[in-house]
Parts: sequence; C-alpha cells; structure tokens
Amino acid sequence: MRKDAARNRQRILDAAGELFARRGLSATLNDIAHHAGVGVGTVYRHFPDREQLIDGLFEQRIDEIARLLEEALEDPDPWLGLTRFLERNLALQAQDRGLRELILGAAGGFERLAMARARLYPMGVQLIARARDAGTLRTDTEPEDLPLVQLMLSSVIDVSHDVAPELWRRYLAIVLRGLRSEPGAPEPLPAAPPPADQVDRMMGAAWGPKPPR
Repeated sequence: MRKDAARNRQRILDAAGELFARRGLSATLNDIAHHAGVGVGTVYRHFPDREQLIDGLFEQRIDEIARLLEEALEDPDPWLGLTRFLERNLALQAQDRGLRELILGAAGGFERLAMARARLYPMGVQLIARARDAGTLRTDTEPEDLPLVQLMLSSVIDVSHDVAPELWRRYLAIVLRGLRSEPGAPEPLPAAPPPADQVDRMMGAAWGPKPPR
C-alpha cells in the first residue's frame, strides 16, 4: 500500500472510531468520510461496506490490546505487569466507550469475540501464571477471571462516565487488593466514593431501559 493510501486508511479508521464511540453503530460511511476529510469514494475503495470497516477497526483495537499484553509480559515484575495491563486496558475502554457496542452490536459480533479470544487468551494465561508463580497473585485465580474482572469494571466506566470519569480506578484498586495473595496494609483508594444521589442515578442508568440511538 502506498504511503498516501495507508494514511487515508488510518484517517478513515480514526474517524470511524471517533464517530462509533460518539454515536454508536448508527454512523454511516458518508458520515465517516466527512469526518475523516476524504471523499466517499476513498472510503469505499478501502472498505466496500460498513462491516469491513468495523472489522478493520476491531482488528486495530485488538492489536492495541495485544500490544498492552505483550508489554505486560515483558515487565520484570509479574504483579506490576498484570496490574498495569488492567489499568491501561480499562483506560482504553474509558476513552472509547463504543468499543463494546462495536464488538457485539454489529453482525458477526460473537465471531469477532471468538477471534479475539483465540489471539489474546494465551497471553492472558501467561500473565496470570507469572503472577501466581511469583507468589503475588492468589493461587485460586484463573485466566478466565481476567475478562470478567474487566467486564465488571467496564460497567462502572459506562454508568459513571458523565459524572465521575475516574471512578473506575477506585474499584480497580479494591479488586486488585482482593486478588493479591498478601494484601498488606491498605493504601488510600484513588478517587472518592460518589455521593448517594449519584449512586442512585448510576444504578438507574445501569438498570433502566436503554434510550434509542
């Protein structure tokens, strides 16, 4: 691919990521072309339909997560590698709240999840095994716990984003203390707990009907 074509492709993916995060999957290829500052024909040359564009954006996101896992596995401290991966991956989710809808909301969502699992799961197994073998992670922690911990915390990201965007860090710290084999003396938690009225609004957002997009 020529350099200018590669740049245009990346501009399209960046624009699609921003619009999907903002509007969900309702963004059209015309919207994306306008946001990217390229002609609609340029978008169609790279991505003949929206499904192929979603595939390209999904692959880019999985590449980012794989890179975070690789860096975590290279950390000489297994516990820091694990905790930094969780923090950085959740920060990525907080920046792009459309990622989950992108994965599951379009046709073929569960097939994409299966592809992601095949690529990422072996690295997650290594990440958990290193921390357990180092004696810093609870011995009853399994690799399958890792995506579910992230799922729990991504729910906090979703409901608190508009009122307390850093609140998820507080609950990540609580979860990590529970995962550590010897927690030691408690450290101050990042971010203050939300007031009761905000908790009520967040619970309502989580349990109430979803507004149409």
